[in-house]
Amino acid sequence: MNRRGNLAKCILYLIKVGTFAPNFGQLANANIPSQTGLKCVDNSKVPKGDIMTSKTPSDPVPRGELTIRALRLFLAVEETGSIHQAAVRLGQSVSGVSQSITALEKTIGAKVFDRSVKPIVLTAVGALLAPHARHILAAVAHAQIELAEMNLSGLPALNIAIIDDLDVSLTPVLVGALQKRFDKCAISATSGRSDEVISRLEIRQADIGVTALLPVDDSAFTAEVLLTESFILVAARGRLKVNDRLLEQLSKVPFIEYSRSLPLGKRIARHLKRVKFAVSSNIALEATRSVMAMVVRSQGWTITTPLNLLDAERFLPDLDIHPFPFVNDTRSIYLVARGNELGRLPQELAVACRAILREKVEPQFRAVAPHLPFALTVMPD
Repeated sequence: MNRRGNLAKCILYLIKVGTFAPNFGQLANANIPSQTGLKCVDNSKVPKGDIMTSKTPSDPVPRGELTIRALRLFLAVEETGSIHQAAVRLGQSVSGVSQSITALEKTIGAKVFDRSVKPIVLTAVGALLAPHARHILAAVAHAQIELAEMNLSGLPALNIAIIDDLDVSLTPVLVGALQKRFDKCAISATSGRSDEVISRLEIRQADIGVTALLPVDDSAFTAEVLLTESFILVAARGRLKVNDRLLEQLSKVPFIEYSRSLPLGKRIARHLKRVKFAVSSNIALEATRSVMAMVVRSQGWTITTPLNLLDAERFLPDLDIHPFPFVNDTRSIYLVARGNELGRLPQELAVACRAILREKVEPQFRAVAPHLPFALTVMPD
């Protein structure tokens, strides 16, 4: 039988017997037809998450391992068309990804990518493998979600961390939804900066986070986009004359910036550098309310986002909101949870969060800035 036929039979049999589920015990004792070219080894000797194959003298399939990790790497390269981009996406080294693909090709006995062209493209064998790899990984994810759902009923505690910008809007919604579903679960909520939320998630002090940043190793987490928002220019009321050499005016008016110790402050500073607008500031503050109070007091200006502006709503009567005068930048707000540990709960909470954002936050911003209808957009479910 040719290599392509062997590959199809191997993969289809793995799918049929369900060996991609988190517990592979059933494969170790399975009576595998010899025509598949597969021979199972003792499950206790297989690294967690791996499917191991071995070669017998009459076997056309070479010795090696067909692993879940290898399939994930294979699909990442296929989707990005680049080993480098796949490595960036997965937070791994380029050499590590390249070696894993080479090992996968040795296991299968055929090349899965044509590396002589850019971007990298699938070979005929790779094109055959891709849909089956997606099928296997989707089944793994589904199984992990169902297992997590089974374990949620006895959950003793859940910890939530939310960025300050949305603390008032979302904390009651999230806590209420969780209390309704898990009446015996102790629920706690904290608020802070995006980097603090991420830190709490990474060291397991939080199970669910709402943040403007993603973890460095995002492969260990799931993320649901709640909304996107653009930067806006905010100035003391009447201080700037629109359409009258605005950039020149800005250079002569006090600039109140967010501290560069904050993720938001760093991002704004980088963007101003990118658009080559040099502006000096002697005042850098952390809290949005302090920034807006100083803008009013000094008759100055700042760059912020719709959510930050709404967090300082008591200053709105004394402020003008202008479109961003440069090439704009946008940021997203995510609901982040550790992957496959909370079942479908993160997706359900994301739906609840988007509903309250559509009901309250979107109309609130459009009421104060009707001329900027697309500066804040809640994502569809």
